Amino acid sequence: MNYIAVRGSGNPNVPDGAYKESIGLLYGVAFTIKMSYKGTHKIAGYFPYVVPPLEGLWWQPGHSGLDYSQKETFEWISMIRLPEFVSKEEFDWAIREATAKKQQDFSKVQFFTYKEGLCVQCMHIGGYDDEPATIGRMEDFICEKGYVTDISSSRFHHEIYLSDPRRTAKEKLRTVIRHPVKKIM
Repeated sequence: MNYIAVRGSGNPNVPDGAYKESIGLLYGVAFTIKMSYKGTHKIAGYFPYVVPPLEGLWWQPGHSGLDYSQKETFEWISMIRLPEFVSKEEFDWAIREATAKKQQDFSKVQFFTYKEGLCVQCMHIGGYDDEPATIGRMEDFICEKGYVTDISSSRFHHEIYLSDPRRTAKEKLRTVIRHPVKKIM
């Protein structure tokens, strides 16, 4: 699958930090593509669509999972999935168009292809800091089915944010948590 993505590091909760900036950049490009049909640039195969939810890949060097008490060591890729009709060339056009229209630097935004492979996922309802309990239940399920979690340098803890934290009470946030797995030999 193809995404628009921004790579970064550090605590995502820092006000006006790199993570918050990445979200603004992603949505700037995502809506440039979505609204392209109103302009003179026509994307082959374009159809009206809803911008997919924000997603994030998370890891910490030296850890096989995430240590939520050390968020300052988080590495991340924030991303939004692209419709199949968006090629690298159309992405490049969207970066140029967003830069010109918004007078903002979009150079951190990348065209990113990610092949996730076999995974287990679960809906987490609640605050982000409460995710370890859900992950624990996922780990039990994974083990029970004869698999192990396979987080590595190319397979990550993956979150899909179905709720807007600016408009949703913390205890009602909905986040899909996805972990890569492999069969126990």
